[in-house]
Amino acid sequence: MELETAIENARKRLLGGLSPEGRWEGELSSSALATSVASFALKRGGKTELAERGFRWLENNRNLDGGWGDSPESPSNFTTTLLCRCALNEDVGSPQEVSESILDFYGSDQTFSVPILTMCMLSGKLGDDWALLPQLPFELAVFPHRFYKFLRLPVVSYALPALIAIGLVRHKHKPSKWAFHREGLVSRVLDILRGIQPESGGFLEAAPLSGFVAMSLTGAGFRDHPVTQSCFKFLENTIREDGSWPIDINLSSWVTSLSVRALEGDLSEEQKTGIREHLLKTQWKEEHPFTHAAAGGWGWTYAQGGVPDADDTAAALIALHQLGCDTPVAENGIQWLLDLQNRDGGMPTFCKGWGKLPFDRSCPDLTAHAIRAFMVWRENVNSSLWEKMERSIRSGLRYLERQQRADGAWLPLWFGSQSNPNHENPIYGTARVLEALRELSATEFPRIETMRARGFQWLENAQPARHSIEELALLVSVTGKKIDQLLEMTDHGTVFPPSPIGLYFASLWYSENLYPLIFTLEALKGTLRMGKLGETNEK
Repeated sequence: MELETAIENARKRLLGGLSPEGRWEGELSSSALATSVASFALKRGGKTELAERGFRWLENNRNLDGGWGDSPESPSNFTTTLLCRCALNEDVGSPQEVSESILDFYGSDQTFSVPILTMCMLSGKLGDDWALLPQLPFELAVFPHRFYKFLRLPVVSYALPALIAIGLVRHKHKPSKWAFHREGLVSRVLDILRGIQPESGGFLEAAPLSGFVAMSLTGAGFRDHPVTQSCFKFLENTIREDGSWPIDINLSSWVTSLSVRALEGDLSEEQKTGIREHLLKTQWKEEHPFTHAAAGGWGWTYAQGGVPDADDTAAALIALHQLGCDTPVAENGIQWLLDLQNRDGGMPTFCKGWGKLPFDRSCPDLTAHAIRAFMVWRENVNSSLWEKMERSIRSGLRYLERQQRADGAWLPLWFGSQSNPNHENPIYGTARVLEALRELSATEFPRIETMRARGFQWLENAQPARHSIEELALLVSVTGKKIDQLLEMTDHGTVFPPSPIGLYFASLWYSENLYPLIFTLEALKGTLRMGKLGETNEK
């Protein structure tokens, strides 16, 4: 009875967030990094009043040690504190030491290191020696997209706007020996940048990337360019009442799909129809202008700046199966995932075969999610498509077998734990893989038995981070243990304080208000279902 009461409490809470448009939007935590970048960019663009609102938020949300973390609940870190100090015109230390520290920290991946140093330079904190910044090869943007994976780009697939804009400002202030060659391509790359900018003006619907682009183009002498002005418009439209910005506008498609899964079809027909129509509307029907991903996938948001990716596509496919979607639509999404799979058997986030930079490599949680989506639709697709799905599953299982740690756990890509010394979250990764393996038959897929046993043993002994409802709920979902602790932490399904377990690009921490609610409801329902199954077996 206690469990059923908690389920009803959580169910009502979750359904209360369903909008008339057939979606959940959730709410991402405010981000000091996003706020510093957006405010500084707006100040450079002459939008002083909005910039001052952001600066006040930063002042009011400084940690006791004088620094800033990615979210208000996060401990201070060097990168976010550096950008906040630049925005507020505070001392940051020796230019040479700052440059070396940032470049050493991010290594060969220049996706964030060069934008960070660019803001430091534009704020005057690195003096006037632009040689402290690597020159991003913006001219490579003129190559057809299919060649990008061969060009060894120093940034990941989603960072093309930064490659262009930041490459331009460095070129403007410190022309290299290739200056003449690059100068002739400036107009062309600006046209490319304009062509991939979404209607909202926000690249990836994200304040940091849009802010970096805006400040760089302004610094390169293109403040009045349509791309720059559209970025400013996006930042103006997405500032919160308190003067802050989140790391992205929302994860609406993601939390909508996860909410459907947690509710297990416990929706009215009208609600199912509305959500189904919304998810179908957000499926990409044409090649994506940014990553050139084929039609058929889903991104994390309904906004145009979202990019189709493996995790959101798998989640949408599972939700649509619960909502009674027609098979042909699902087949497009399934084929999209099949085409994305890397040679190693794992699933990357956005683009196949780009390499080993973060978010372009294969990872266990995405691979497991795709397997789970394939199994959900197994009985609905034709035999020819199932054969392809089966081959993909077997290849994915071989990848998961190689990626399982010696202790039995798996590590995810998009989630972490600030309490872990390495900031890893094996509870999330292991739980998600085990959820997928649970859908498979050991008779049909023999290699799963050992993996499953080792993973389950590790998870049974795992201790969730202090105050993390999200991790505790995942543990309960798979093992059925610690249910009393979960009921206590959520006050029987009524209180859901979020923890910053999400990792945005370049390891930026965020919390999402719906995560603890969604994960808890799924765990409680699963526990009730397993309890009833146990009662039936005893009879």
